[in-house]
Amino acid sequence: MKNYLVFDAGGTFTKYAMMDENAIILEKDKVPTPAYENHTKEDFYQILDSVVEKYRSRISGIAVSMPGMLDNKTGYCVTAGYLPYLCGSSVAVELSKRYGMPVSVENDGKCAALAEYWKGSLKDCTNGAVVVLGSGVAGGIILNGRIYRGNRFTAGEYSYICTKDDLPQEMDSYWGISGGAQGLARAVAKYTGVDWESYDGISIFSMANEGDELVLKGLKDYTDALAVQIYNLNILLDLDIIAIGGGISQQPLLLEYVNKSMTELTGKIPLRSVSPYVPVPRITNCRYYNDANLIGALYHYRNIYNS
Repeated sequence: MKNYLVFDAGGTFTKYAMMDENAIILEKDKVPTPAYENHTKEDFYQILDSVVEKYRSRISGIAVSMPGMLDNKTGYCVTAGYLPYLCGSSVAVELSKRYGMPVSVENDGKCAALAEYWKGSLKDCTNGAVVVLGSGVAGGIILNGRIYRGNRFTAGEYSYICTKDDLPQEMDSYWGISGGAQGLARAVAKYTGVDWESYDGISIFSMANEGDELVLKGLKDYTDALAVQIYNLNILLDLDIIAIGGGISQQPLLLEYVNKSMTELTGKIPLRSVSPYVPVPRITNCRYYNDANLIGALYHYRNIYNS
């Protein structure tokens, strides 16, 4: 059985794992990602070098998950999230030459969707989507049993969705801000009066799980807004299922509130007076959380190299 080295490059850390062809993680760790403000592409590649050298004799190839709008075959990065020093580079091609072995690169949100389609909550679906709630809102779309990328590789870049048509010049008017960690913190702070920057997902759900009424009101506002976008996504694509991922999705209370918000939303849509049928999306949690990008990156590698 072949083993592979898989990277999940994020803005703060780059996680890596040696995995077998069935996505069983044999070893796993992480290294700091060089900050874009004062580092270069070569700095990032040297970090990868230190890991590859450790596993080179034990692996058959390398798979990479990373942010940005990118060509999934060459790894050419149009954008690269918090790794802007990779913009304009064909990462898969460059790393393959650097290490003398096959390398694949795929967008992190699409990796999450591929992981869920391969072995998780989207398994056996025809059409589905993953919505990953993190610092922004990422994800991927499965259509007709295949990941949908679009001609410019931008499909599933939910963070760019405008949520306020009257204020398109404001950052808060885009789903990446209103639906990410900052949006949740701001929603809660509106009721508590506390500086929103003092909150994170852990502290918010700690208070919410203890029944803090003010925090729960903020959480409800957040899931109400989230439900609207999930409803819209389902109307556009007629999906079998939508899975929510990201760190906060591990909190059972989030899914409970999202489904409550969706029930309220779809129950009061006035179009029911014209047509009694209103499509209601089926919503669940992702099966894989912190390892989703690693698993999806390996699945993409296997599809590229038929291994």
